[in-house]
Amino acid sequence: MYALRLAFAVVWLGSWELTTRLNWVDPFFVGQPSGVVSRLWTWITEGTALGPLWLQAAVTMEEAVLGFLVGAALGVVFGIVLGRIRLLAEVLSPFIKAANAIPRVVLGSLFAIMFGLSVWGKASTAVVLVFFVVFFNAFQGVREVDRNLIANARILGADNRRLTTEIIIPSAMSWILASLHISFGLAIVGAVVGELFGATAGLGQLIYNAGHTFDVDGVFAGMFVLAVLALIAEGVITAIENRLIKWRPKQLSGEIPI
Repeated sequence: MYALRLAFAVVWLGSWELTTRLNWVDPFFVGQPSGVVSRLWTWITEGTALGPLWLQAAVTMEEAVLGFLVGAALGVVFGIVLGRIRLLAEVLSPFIKAANAIPRVVLGSLFAIMFGLSVWGKASTAVVLVFFVVFFNAFQGVREVDRNLIANARILGADNRRLTTEIIIPSAMSWILASLHISFGLAIVGAVVGELFGATAGLGQLIYNAGHTFDVDGVFAGMFVLAVLALIAEGVITAIENRLIKWRPKQLSGEIPI
């Protein structure tokens, strides 16, 4: 598996480098892998125009993690509450759907006005992106709990609190954790979008500056750093998921790992 992944990366990057060196594709518009590596090395050894590269990554990750934690927590709470209380879900349903339909870019500009250049101006966009993904998964996970299991628990004397904490939440945990894999990537997107509306540091601002100076290699270098951070976060979330859901059966050998 790892050999196939490495082969794919070599073919992809090699063809990109080759086509630009032969001028089949203009490197001014698509850059070159060698140029991206050179830009990354310059940023690592000499720093960026905004300061050290690690500082830009730390700023963006702070915004993304903050937005992820707040958005995920709110999504889980509201998803479980509305999943348990059908009347409340029916009353709020049109308002939630309308809020979800609002373009996030519009909200990003609104948060930039409300919070200025503070960390919350970027984290709020991440919160909104994460919230709806986690909320809908948590809501559906609660609705998918086996009704016979709930009925049996009630017969055995379980009250609403024990029913929620010991039956419903553990049963919906797979849905909730599955949403976290997607939502952290969206948290990074939210942080970067927020930085585009106004920031003094961060990878989003670094990419924005590179784009406005026609530094395509710099844009790809910033995207590469974001991808590495997202993969690291994915590994952490997967480790947490495997620890929380030990009872889940292992995948069959013929299934595609995700």
